[in-house]
Amino acid sequence: MQKKVVVITGASSGIGKALAEKFAAEGFDLVLAARRIERLEDLQKQLSGVEVLSVQTDVTKETDCRNLIDSAVAKFGKIDILINNAGISMRAILADVELSVLHQVMDVNFWGTVYCTKFALPYILKEKGSVVGVISTGGYMGLPGRTGYSASKFAIRGFLDTLRVEHLRAGLHVLVAAPGFTASEIRKTALVKDGSKQGETPRKENKMMSAERCAEIMFRAIKHRRRKMIISFWDGKFIVLVAKLWAWLVDQILYKVFKNEPDSPLR
Repeated sequence: MQKKVVVITGASSGIGKALAEKFAAEGFDLVLAARRIERLEDLQKQLSGVEVLSVQTDVTKETDCRNLIDSAVAKFGKIDILINNAGISMRAILADVELSVLHQVMDVNFWGTVYCTKFALPYILKEKGSVVGVISTGGYMGLPGRTGYSASKFAIRGFLDTLRVEHLRAGLHVLVAAPGFTASEIRKTALVKDGSKQGETPRKENKMMSAERCAEIMFRAIKHRRRKMIISFWDGKFIVLVAKLWAWLVDQILYKVFKNEPDSPLR
């Protein structure tokens, strides 16, 4: 019997790396994608007992995404699960940010998800497999100072929810996973108003959920073919619920929280 095959984008660090480690531990063969091929190759050496293919991929490029899927099928003959995890954040208010920053965030987060899903879909449908999109609570409510980021995550949620309905009778599983604040590199590589990287995170990473814990929860959600999963309580399920009931209150809370960050772009 063939092992199941999972394709993970953004696998060089953070949640993507933790997902690769978790799926390898569960016996899945892996196709790992990221721009930093050397990191993928280092990770590949650490994973044992499974077959791993590392493919250098810039998800903003349609040709790279097609090559990723073609390479996966050439190697393993099928794809059971696609996890669209590659993502980038930003930190600037709309009045200050250069439009190129918003384009870049949307290209990575939204179009990267669209490209990979489009090319992988025929193979996943054949296996009645899973398409997964990693968003955040920013895909349920607007995060101040993250206009492009929240917009891209809302877009991913709308795209995947629609994909699920389109294939309701085809056996396709679609999961939209929304972690809360999770320890990763995403805040260090977040783009500021001129497109340069933020560098230092404005939040206490050691107080956040670990990427490994997030990966464990996501693995179970995929295994049980959940439709949606908000991963974390206070900065996830609770705040999303309150936003449905008292949106005005959540606006005030979010403004205060993000205004109090070091070097906040909020005035």
